[in-house]
Amino acid sequence: MEVEERQQAWKKKFYLELPKVELHAHLNGSMSSKTMRKLIAKKPDLKINDQMTVIDKGKKRTLVECFQMFQLIHQLTTSPEDILMVTKDVIKEFADDGVKYLELRSTPRRENATGMTKRTYVESILEGIKQAKEENLDIDVRYLIAIDRRGGPLVAKETVKLAKEFFLSSEETVLGLDLSGDPTAGQAKDFLEPLLEAKKAGLKLALHLSEIPCQKKETQMFLDLLPDRIGHGTFFKSSEEGSLDLVDFVRQHRIPLEFCLTSNIKSQTVPSYDQHHFGYWYSIAHPSVICTDDKGVFATSLSQEYQLAAETFNLTQSQVWDLSYESINYIFASDSTRSELRKKWNHLKPKVLHF
Repeated sequence: MEVEERQQAWKKKFYLELPKVELHAHLNGSMSSKTMRKLIAKKPDLKINDQMTVIDKGKKRTLVECFQMFQLIHQLTTSPEDILMVTKDVIKEFADDGVKYLELRSTPRRENATGMTKRTYVESILEGIKQAKEENLDIDVRYLIAIDRRGGPLVAKETVKLAKEFFLSSEETVLGLDLSGDPTAGQAKDFLEPLLEAKKAGLKLALHLSEIPCQKKETQMFLDLLPDRIGHGTFFKSSEEGSLDLVDFVRQHRIPLEFCLTSNIKSQTVPSYDQHHFGYWYSIAHPSVICTDDKGVFATSLSQEYQLAAETFNLTQSQVWDLSYESINYIFASDSTRSELRKKWNHLKPKVLHF
């Protein structure tokens, strides 16, 4: 028993020490129970407790129930001060987990009751990133402004306008756009124009695609934009007729995929870890990034996600290292940032692989 415990502790240390890149992290969903309790203490009248916003080990929810949880979380983050605190806490927690480069994503929100505007929402996140940098945390943080599908095309256009402004004024912190939210809401054609406008302005595109089955037509419409990265892609390779066309397209264009194993299991879009589509894409050496999605809601960490992927698909330490190192290729920051990260990884390699 003692040998097994030592082995588990050794494994945990390896995954924690492994330098990591996190490219698919929603700000509000990444909030830990500790941060949640701080917000709840400020708003006791809401009658929300931290167990209402987390899916613990062994538990599952439907995708619909997961989106309902985010509605609760949004009731707790209603002022610029809330957003600033959450941003700083989330960044620190990722840094403590060995994440060296992080792209946070979040949809700008207006709250009439507190006077928070979409602009001050974005500014609060940028201030949180700035303060984390001033505290010399060993993590480089960027921000993707998110379009929530439920907002529809007019809101999407507003969001792109805001993203274009901050893209120019935020000193390379706002790098791109995320398209996310309830995958059953809205239609692809509603978002093509604003996404194309963003792309023409130089913003990178990270699109949630094929999260649910039977969306082949809409997925192809989004793929035709040639997004820079794809979130989930759960049902590209399903029994849905003709979906091999989608697989071929993604393979041909080498579009990197962001994989969130625990998120997919707990929201029941994938039946088990060993059936997760990461296994297929990794086996054909397609650009693949391990991510958390919502580390708070799904009660996970990036270290845990790497360990799950490795143990499920029998990856060696060296393969795990390569998976992490190659993730640097898919970040939205500049070549010089990639170069700096590679230096950092190479410096840490002897120490980490010594385990």
